[in-house]
Amino acid sequence: MIEALTGSLPPAGVEVRTLADYGKGVPRWCDGCGDNSILAALQRLCRDEHLDREKVMCVSGIGCSSRFPHYMNTYGFHSLHGRALPVAEGIRIRRPDLTIFVNTGDGDCCSIGTSHWIHAIRYNMDMTVMMHDNGIYGLTKMQASPTSPIGLKTNTSPRGAVLKPLNPLVTTLGVENVSFVAQAVDWLPQLSFEILSQAFHHKGFSFIRILQRCPNYLPKLFDPWVKERERTFVLVNDRGIPDRPEIRELAPVLEHDPSDIHRAREIASGTDPVPVGILYRNDEVPCYEDLRRSERVVTADEVRRVLDAEFDKFSVKTSL
Repeated sequence: MIEALTGSLPPAGVEVRTLADYGKGVPRWCDGCGDNSILAALQRLCRDEHLDREKVMCVSGIGCSSRFPHYMNTYGFHSLHGRALPVAEGIRIRRPDLTIFVNTGDGDCCSIGTSHWIHAIRYNMDMTVMMHDNGIYGLTKMQASPTSPIGLKTNTSPRGAVLKPLNPLVTTLGVENVSFVAQAVDWLPQLSFEILSQAFHHKGFSFIRILQRCPNYLPKLFDPWVKERERTFVLVNDRGIPDRPEIRELAPVLEHDPSDIHRAREIASGTDPVPVGILYRNDEVPCYEDLRRSERVVTADEVRRVLDAEFDKFSVKTSL
């Protein structure tokens, strides 16, 4: 109970929950994997926001990061490779009452799922998307991903990757209707939680790229940024992460107005030092589900009749 009260007290009549209430199973990620830190941040957010577990949906694609629904004691949908976003959009359009979190990886989102990612930004449907970026295909055992650094030797690039890595932040900021873009790093968990909280409270498509360590295949990839404080800077603003003494203890800070998309693009294009915080936020972009919402409520019987009619088209008749 002491642990449960570290967040804000719930409204009258709302059950007090603990972190354990939102956890399920034992994560199978490697020791030191950044996914563990991201999972802890999401469970903490659910607890502090007093979210009803029956009203939370966690959707994922395929990859190490996409095991997320298995470890959240909520509803979940572990979808196909690259297809987390269209699944989440389908849920959102029919169940506006649900809180939707999407977990996807750099390969899952930026390779096979690229077209879905681009159009999901355009639709700006209300969901929080966490893109775990470790620069490698981990679940399938160390192939180069779209965000792998140039020169990286992998199973598919034994002489070293020859292409410059794709920058997910710059790409997202270049799509029409973008409304929320942020970057977090797993080794600064308090900042990750603050960024996730702001994304959750934003109405629209909240995209968070999370630089996440893979201790198995790329154990030293982010070592320079982890060990050298000056190679990370925090974006501070009253509409983002407030400038506080404890923030300055973590890393140098840079005042940045998240409504300035041109400056956001400039900052996003830099990789050393790494920017952490809210790069861009526009609360005025309309959500696709609001633009297309029908005043007519479809009943369960109507859904059943339509499904039965479609299934009947593929019925197989056999003769005795």
